[in-house]
Amino acid sequence: MKKTKDRWDISRYIKECHRTARKKGWWDEERSDAEIIALMHSELSEALEAMRNHAGLEEVAEELADCCIRIFDYCGKKKINLEQALLKKMAYNKMRPYRHGKKF
Repeated sequence: MKKTKDRWDISRYIKECHRTARKKGWWDEERSDAEIIALMHSELSEALEAMRNHAGLEEVAEELADCCIRIFDYCGKKKINLEQALLKKMAYNKMRPYRHGKKF
């Protein structure tokens, strides 16, 4: 993902989300990877609840954004190259068979 006039590349989102989380005290104490993954999951659960409650797409998008922020923050902390991983996985998925044998 290349930076355009109005958009950032993924690495910049990661740096900004992690910088903000550090500044707001979310890394003052060490947290386990499991706790952080659970927090990512909780944001997805909140998106599902918003859908169940017939919230608008804006509310669902807000919860999905929260999940992305947590993912970006974690990648910043762990120095994970998410953009490279995304590109690699997208290329791999293009080569997979139709639904690769899965029902859902």
